[in-house]
Amino acid sequence: MHPAHHEVEAAQQLGYADVVAPPTFAVVIAQRAEAQLIEDPAAGIDFSRVVHADERFTHHRPIVAGDSIVTTLHVDSIVERSGLAMVTTRCELADAEGAAVSSVISTLAVRGPEA
Repeated sequence: MHPAHHEVEAAQQLGYADVVAPPTFAVVIAQRAEAQLIEDPAAGIDFSRVVHADERFTHHRPIVAGDSIVTTLHVDSIVERSGLAMVTTRCELADAEGAAVSSVISTLAVRGPEA
């Protein structure tokens, strides 16, 4: 559903092409990329053992309605200790031209089978 016409006009008066998404909307996109990693059998992650530990954002510009966003998922680190694996992922969100939009860094805690 597209926003009401007056919302589009208000956004355009502020210099945006369309209605601006809330800053936390980037996590919706990032979590879809993270889900691909978690659901990939090759990753060997048991989703029932995953706890979301931390989320950090760096916004380079707002996401607006109509944007085409390309996401690149990086696994920055995996640290294992005491039956717990801390997996840090970084999602780089860019627009169709390749310009940076947002970075979302997530830390997932994955309990081992004995925990």
